[in-house]
Amino acid sequence: MTQAPIQPGDYPTSQAGWQMKAQLFDYRQAANPVRRGLTEPIPCHRWSASLHQSGGTAILPLDLSGELGCSGPATSPALAAHFLRIIAGEGLKLAANATSSLIYVLQGEGELGWNGESLNWKCGDLLVTPAGGTPLLQADQTSVLYWVHDGPLLDFLGVAPCSARFAPTHYPSALLEKELNQLLADPSASRSNRLSLLLANQDLPQSRTVTHTLWAMLGVVPAGVIQPPHRHQSVALDLIIDCDPGCHTLVGTEIDSNGQIVNAQRIDWEPGGAFITPPGHWHAHVNTSTRQARLLPIQDAGLHTYLRSLDIRFAGGLQSGN
Repeated sequence: MTQAPIQPGDYPTSQAGWQMKAQLFDYRQAANPVRRGLTEPIPCHRWSASLHQSGGTAILPLDLSGELGCSGPATSPALAAHFLRIIAGEGLKLAANATSSLIYVLQGEGELGWNGESLNWKCGDLLVTPAGGTPLLQADQTSVLYWVHDGPLLDFLGVAPCSARFAPTHYPSALLEKELNQLLADPSASRSNRLSLLLANQDLPQSRTVTHTLWAMLGVVPAGVIQPPHRHQSVALDLIIDCDPGCHTLVGTEIDSNGQIVNAQRIDWEPGGAFITPPGHWHAHVNTSTRQARLLPIQDAGLHTYLRSLDIRFAGGLQSGN
């Protein structure tokens, strides 16, 4: 159940009033309140690309706030993800009480306006903006974008940002493509659990993340390959950029002695679709097709890195799917 904000009229006005809301629980009853009916666990969930393939200009939230019992829209307790559909010649303002906004261009091209500055964007570009301005997106072609921000975290804390923690930053598609191709050409990369670029910002040298709360990875799953399980305490909001049929993710809470996920749930991929991987769950990406697949996970791992609570673990290196 969503908790209503406390109003001044709710404050205690007497000695006894200070004790009215005090509660005590047996440790065994309250040490882990993340369970059904109390603090709802974060579910696996998938959104189809059909959500953004037709219709007018709109912000399309990937909203799980009802399931999570938090104010919405929210895709996880800390993050809100949305598809943006903008018809050619139209625009959208991205207003949010957030410290960080990330925008990835799935389709189209246009212009971003932010605090009197402007920037052209096109398919494959990624941009981040801090608090202190409201991005305005204007489309030259009918466009689809993916927008993630940390507004749900601020709503839970009951705060608003007072300063920018990083400079607005543009990661053009040409730069991402060049760096990704260099990574794939490195023979040592074939031994990695993931083949990916982590996006970072010079303003955040300790965390090496795209913003101080958000983490972003441009990753590939080669044809005929299984990326073995790994896990972390950050939630993952996964955007599928490109794939053929035969790509999927396996998710579960445990692995066996061979590093395989026990009782795995399968999440099938489609280009332009999205899904959520709950924190602490082992997950493996599988590509049984004959073509490379690409994905863009966004996580609240910038925050977890600062808290030293990310706890990322790996089950092994790349494996052949044959």
